[in-house]
Amino acid sequence: MTANNAGWTDLAGRVAIVTGAASGIGAGIAELLAESGATVIVADRNEAGVRAQVAQLVEAGHAADAMIVDLADETAIERACSAAVERHGAPWLLVNNAGVHDRQPLLEVTVAEWERVNAVNALGPFLMIRALVPSMIARGEGGRIVNVASNVVLAPMVVGHISYAASKAALRAISQTAAFELVEHRITVNTVLPGGVDTPGARGAQGPAPAGPASSRRPPLGLSQPRDVAAAVLFFATPAARAITNQQIAVDGGFSLT
Repeated sequence: MTANNAGWTDLAGRVAIVTGAASGIGAGIAELLAESGATVIVADRNEAGVRAQVAQLVEAGHAADAMIVDLADETAIERACSAAVERHGAPWLLVNNAGVHDRQPLLEVTVAEWERVNAVNALGPFLMIRALVPSMIARGEGGRIVNVASNVVLAPMVVGHISYAASKAALRAISQTAAFELVEHRITVNTVLPGGVDTPGARGAQGPAPAGPASSRRPPLGLSQPRDVAAAVLFFATPAARAITNQQIAVDGGFSLT
């Protein structure tokens, strides 16, 4: 790497808010952003997990803060985002990563489950964008939004993901519309599509075990790790991606080839 591009991942002086960052993919994203110099705000409803993640980042010499927030609660989001902006200023980067993905087969899905999944996975990101973007616009320096959807929007992966797939398709549409409306403010909006990722949340998802030929497919490059997804998020957050918006990257270990 030459001297001219050695600092392309440098996010020093930037504030990043990552939802669902107490564990799993979100924790991997928070760690990589912190290692790149960002002040990372760990946002999650799991207070113990948030405190532990922040402590780990600080112990490693990074700058981090906690945001305890339920992404299904509009008032809680508005309050938490206002407090974060007051403490740290407008964020440079918002990563909408939090999501729930328990499984219910198509003909057994309840309205309550549909609403629960879509509240966290689609409504929550919209509310986070609505709460934080005004401060980004007011600062006048542009910014980045990265939405973590899922490769399930490209093709079904396992039985039982109808609510999850609908919510992630909605999130991808939110990315497209937000990119269109925010481009004049130099705020880019892009999407990462993880495939199978080895996380506690994936291993502990509720519902019938994946079964049948379609569910037995394995990604040729193996299950991804949280930091694989984090690398795509980091790219979208850097100066190298300044001219990229309304795009998506699938991090699926080659699952789309199966």
